[in-house]
Amino acid sequence: MNNQKRIAVVGMGSIGQRHVRLLKEQKNIRIELVDTNQDVLAAAQKKLGPLPSHKTFEEMLKTRPDIVLIATPHCLHAYQTIQSLYAGSHVFCEKPMSDNLADAINMKDAAESSGKVLNIGFQLHFHPGLLMLKKLIGQGILGTILYAYAKVGTYITLVNSVSGYQSNQEGALFYDYTHQPDILFWLLNEKPKAVYASALQGGAFDFSSNPNLAVINCEYETPLVSSIHLNYVQMPERHEYEIVGDKGWAVLDANMGVLRTGIRENSSTQIESFNLDRDEMYRAEHKAFLQAVEKKVSPESPAKDGLISMAVCDAAMKSWKSKSRVSINLY
Repeated sequence: MNNQKRIAVVGMGSIGQRHVRLLKEQKNIRIELVDTNQDVLAAAQKKLGPLPSHKTFEEMLKTRPDIVLIATPHCLHAYQTIQSLYAGSHVFCEKPMSDNLADAINMKDAAESSGKVLNIGFQLHFHPGLLMLKKLIGQGILGTILYAYAKVGTYITLVNSVSGYQSNQEGALFYDYTHQPDILFWLLNEKPKAVYASALQGGAFDFSSNPNLAVINCEYETPLVSSIHLNYVQMPERHEYEIVGDKGWAVLDANMGVLRTGIRENSSTQIESFNLDRDEMYRAEHKAFLQAVEKKVSPESPAKDGLISMAVCDAAMKSWKSKSRVSINLY
């Protein structure tokens, strides 16, 4: 038992419970649950088993766990991450880093000064189709990348939202899907220098947000442009990417499990299929994080990388409101 690491999972919503369910497969850790809502905590224990629990975050932190996994609302991420790091715990924080860029920067600074591992929960880095796409780009098969496109259309997010915060939190669409600017940075290793965003709230729906549809166009120092389409409109959900280079192109349907590649030289098209198991993505993410804690590898999504998506979202919010191009000066 003394060789086991204690992991306190904070927040017993659906994502927190998924983490607990999969972490229970690990033999070298002890899991503890944290939630201020005692009904939610009791329901989680009934579903996941009678695991040790804490009624408050502060009560838990006094026990000095080895690791804190944060799966709470966005507005709590920065406070809970910073407090955990300075208490001596390694931190896995679900995306987004925070609900604002300034607090996300403070999280990065706290990680650097504490010497502890801070990893942001971008599990799409372990998506089989995106790994295939990253390999294509890395091998130069598509040539010099000139254009990148990412799309998520997901009305079901609003339907399944327990708290319904998206209807009251302006700009929730941008921060719920920091995955997309993060993935483009991960695929291309290029940081946007400026953003122009168009967004609106429209349509007749039982659930909505402001905005419920947005298009974010990103400029770069190199000859490259990208576009990110986000909406809380489409059902069934769509999740797609397109990469265009001077030697070829690739289109990924991340939900359907299909990657199409076109090669300019011989006008050929190749279609590859893959299976998507969401639990496997999280298992791989957990493995990578625990290896980083053991100092065997670097964190997959360190805070300095997580700040890229936060900067894009911050600029997109400003651009939407001002109807103007917004420069990113974070770097």
